Amino acid sequence: MPAQDAQQASSRSAAGWCAFYGLGIISTLVVYGLLQERVMTMSYDGELFKSSVFLVMCNRLAAVVFAIAMAMSHRESLGNNAPLWKYLIVSLSNVYASSCQYEALKYVSFPVQMLGKSFKMMPVMVWGMIISSKTYGMRDWMVALAVTLGSTEFLMTGPTSSKVDSGSSFKGFLLLGAFLLLDGLTSTLQEKMFKEHKTSKYNQMLYINLLSACVSVITLLGTGSFFPALAFTVEHPSFLADAALLSGSAVASQFFIYSQVKEFGALVFAATMNVRQVCSIIVSYVHYHNHITVLQIFGLLVVFAALFYKSVRGMMASPSKYEKEPLLEKQIPETGKEDSPFEAGPQKV
Repeated sequence: MPAQDAQQASSRSAAGWCAFYGLGIISTLVVYGLLQERVMTMSYDGELFKSSVFLVMCNRLAAVVFAIAMAMSHRESLGNNAPLWKYLIVSLSNVYASSCQYEALKYVSFPVQMLGKSFKMMPVMVWGMIISSKTYGMRDWMVALAVTLGSTEFLMTGPTSSKVDSGSSFKGFLLLGAFLLLDGLTSTLQEKMFKEHKTSKYNQMLYINLLSACVSVITLLGTGSFFPALAFTVEHPSFLADAALLSGSAVASQFFIYSQVKEFGALVFAATMNVRQVCSIIVSYVHYHNHITVLQIFGLLVVFAALFYKSVRGMMASPSKYEKEPLLEKQIPETGKEDSPFEAGPQKV
């Protein structure tokens, strides 16, 4: 009986920590989403902030500080474990994917942008087949198809435009498409680096974010928007506060994400992210009074039913390698075996 009591206590403790990490992920990313929408669509003293790359730079610098602190706390080497040019390629796709994500909010609503990320499955699968010769099971393709159809139904049956520019939704969709292609490429290249160079999660996080910050600065200077963005920050203290909270919430979410993935595996994390998407969309509609139709609600239900089905099926199956070791330090499955695009690592924000 004492052994059974100890096991029950251990289970309760594990459930408590899992819930704690899950609530941390959801709350920090909901705050991140609200701030993202506010910064890109709301005016500051009658003036809109225009430089999305500047926000990317701020987020990446905050992530660099976090990565250094975590690497030092784990006594990891701060030297680069992979060639710098490989980090640079990932950084380029990362910066411009994030920029497209921010820019899209000028033309489409936040719920559209959030739901559009579900389309990421198809690009990730295609890039995985092209770059890593991966194969996927019929269940993966069916879930991806359901998510794609549900997202399409949502986009075609109600308002999708942003409050900033209600007449350029098509441009917003193009930006979302560019984001999906670039972000899918980013995650595929990161997987390949984990496999080929045995990089740790914090080593990748450090160098990718450091080079991403450099790419952002060069882009800002090259386009002549660095000093105007800096001046805007100085002239509008409320924007500075929002930008600081945006970066802080992004970094805080990384702590909770990595903790949950390490302790409870990728499938629990995937389910948490599904809940996060639902919460973010609902909070956005309530907070910013966005309109939604009955058919759009149906589309959302289709999308999240497919995502939750995948998560539940995975957690009901026998424990996988993802639940036995940290996700970002795992070995990538050998070529030719079926892989799942839904068991992705911590997302970049």
